[in-house]
Amino acid sequence: MDALIPTDVKLHQASRVLELLFPNGRRFRLPYEFLRVHSPSAEVRGHGPGQEVLQAGKRDVTIESVEPVGHYALRPTFSDGHSTGIYSWEYLYELGERQDALWRDYLARLAAAGASRDKAA
Repeated sequence: MDALIPTDVKLHQASRVLELLFPNGRRFRLPYEFLRVHSPSAEVRGHGPGQEVLQAGKRDVTIESVEPVGHYALRPTFSDGHSTGIYSWEYLYELGERQDALWRDYLARLAAAGASRDKAA
């Protein structure tokens, strides 16, 4: 379990990336947009399978602040007002491990919905 507690957490505001370093040497650079569209909140995930809500228009989202939740998670506040996602260390590690596949799936779902990463004008 301790292997999933990062030894370093950095917000890179210019590149809009959350960087996490884990004791096993794994380093993940998770873009803010990626974190926002994969929020573990009920607002994004729904309350059960098939209730997920596709998040569009999040390309330029930023993280305004991050609050620790005990010793097990982070709760970021995004520039679009979203702040209900509690990202456990385990979930952040999983996002890092599966980042490429999750991103491809997200882009495919956006395309299928005729939606965009950019905000509607």
